[in-house]
Amino acid sequence: MIHVFGRPLRPPSQLTRLILLGVLAAALMVLDHRSNQLAKIRSALSLLAAPIHFLAALPARAGGSMTEFFTTRDALRSDNDRLQAEREILMARLQQQAALEAENNRLREMLGSATRVSDRALAAELIEVTSEPFTRQILIARGSRDAVSVGQPVIDAYGVMGQITRVMLATSQATLITDAGHAVPVLVNRNGLRALVFGTGAQDTVRVPYLTALSDIKEGDLLVTSGMGGTFPPGYPVASVTKIVNDPNESFLEITAKPTAHINHSKQVLLIWPGAKAPKAEASAKPERAAPRARAGAAR
Repeated sequence: MIHVFGRPLRPPSQLTRLILLGVLAAALMVLDHRSNQLAKIRSALSLLAAPIHFLAALPARAGGSMTEFFTTRDALRSDNDRLQAEREILMARLQQQAALEAENNRLREMLGSATRVSDRALAAELIEVTSEPFTRQILIARGSRDAVSVGQPVIDAYGVMGQITRVMLATSQATLITDAGHAVPVLVNRNGLRALVFGTGAQDTVRVPYLTALSDIKEGDLLVTSGMGGTFPPGYPVASVTKIVNDPNESFLEITAKPTAHINHSKQVLLIWPGAKAPKAEASAKPERAAPRARAGAAR
């Protein structure tokens, strides 16, 4: 019991406290939704949550370290042989790529068009995966201090994963292309047919709506970004068509596809800045190393 000026003052009841806290929470949500006034507070709180995310990821990292430690010698030797074979294949493709790039540059000069620069990329570690049903989001260890921005594309070594939807100081939240509310403008790589890829909420399935039975699309077709809308640069793989159902009672085909990105397996992602120039030292070194191999291959 609290006494004020000699008079007893009772604290508010539990119900009164609950109502006051509920009204305060609703007011804060409305304020944040309409004016985004709490962005700085959320960014500051993200710094406090960063150690918690780090500690939560420690068991997975420790487990991965123990698994690698107990990997047998035969498995390592098998992996080494496989990687050596893949390296030889990639080196052969690199020789062809150098020749194609040189030919492409010559054609662009003949047409008087500017040479397209490479997109700048930054690697980021995946910290957390959202477990909510039908919501596919990830938390990555890059934020506004790394020049990350809302809407920025997120890819891996195999294709488009999604885009940044929220940026804090040290971390960012990305929505995957499998999220039910996400859409990507694409082209059928085989013939240039324009389409849209929508998420389904499932882990490894997207859908391609609004295409009629007259559309030239087949199972196995690769869908790549079209560049329309300005969010995703053109030419990045998005998904491969896995199933097409033509129901006579429906106006559109029922098309499902599988993302090319390893959405459920990647531990690292790439953030790209479309149109930003890569470092000149790296850009100039690669053609110089590849050109002699291309000439040697041509001589043989």
